[in-house]
Amino acid sequence: MITLEVSIALIVLLAVGMIILFCLVIAVMTEPYPKIWRHKDENFFQNFFTGQREKFPSISDDCSVHISVVIPAYNEEERLPPMLDECIEYLENRKKSGLTYEIIVVSDGSTDSTIVAAESYSRKYETVRVLGLVKNRGKGGAVRLGLQSARGSVVLYADADGATKFSDIEKLESSLREILGVDYTKDSAKAALSDAVVCGSRAHLEKEETAKRSIFRTFLMHGFHFLVWLLCVRGVRDTQCGFKLLTRKTARTLFNALHVEQWAFDVEMLFIAQTLRIPITEIAVNWTEIDGSKVVPIWSWLQMGRDLGLIWLKYRIGAWKIAKLKAD
Repeated sequence: MITLEVSIALIVLLAVGMIILFCLVIAVMTEPYPKIWRHKDENFFQNFFTGQREKFPSISDDCSVHISVVIPAYNEEERLPPMLDECIEYLENRKKSGLTYEIIVVSDGSTDSTIVAAESYSRKYETVRVLGLVKNRGKGGAVRLGLQSARGSVVLYADADGATKFSDIEKLESSLREILGVDYTKDSAKAALSDAVVCGSRAHLEKEETAKRSIFRTFLMHGFHFLVWLLCVRGVRDTQCGFKLLTRKTARTLFNALHVEQWAFDVEMLFIAQTLRIPITEIAVNWTEIDGSKVVPIWSWLQMGRDLGLIWLKYRIGAWKIAKLKAD
């Protein structure tokens, strides 16, 4: 006769065995390194000054400008122009002091006139390039392909809604100088070959924003932050702010290793950075909520929660691995 204790032990063993089997199946069926797909048409941009389709450079090449600004955009025909106006005005003013820059707008399979809006700027400014993706990849996928087409010693990716005041880049640059011990505008080569991530942050505005949100949305927000802290990234209060500055080497390392291409890609990026002991700082920036967010309530949160679980599980069991890049 089987006792209660034996029954419980058998159930526990069965449960453990099923968990182990589940993890083994995931490990066997999962590609350990990301397969980065890029359509042949996505390797080129239209240069309106030469009248030619020209090939994007590679982030594996040497840098040729001080900074690249990558702007992922999905159906942003209305919010993109004001953001570009502010961004270009700021960068053109600094251009007078010797700063060289480029802007890469990545239309993530947009179905509206985002590309038309972006190209209206590339017709006026040779520093603006438009990368049109043939299908929607997700924000992480769009940022990845934009960064991999960049020429800058450092790379900033910034949201198309213009929620962050662009001049706050100076705060990120100050932190970057402290990490690197060098100004990227004066020694581009050294900065490009160094490692650093500087995250713009809205954490200081959390109390103010919480007062504007419903109880349910506040619960979801705090639940997401808790899961990020518990499963993936500690020491960064706001992982999702779309205003981050990376050195060229760091951008290449992190986005060649990135698996997640949806909303939670920032979390995996920072998880990889912490795993590789790449310096990370978090800097408060001015931020204003802009109407037209592409985050779908509940569904986007569920999707992000799922991705957090995948990041934790797949790295923990070795199903996902971090690509080892050749030394620069």
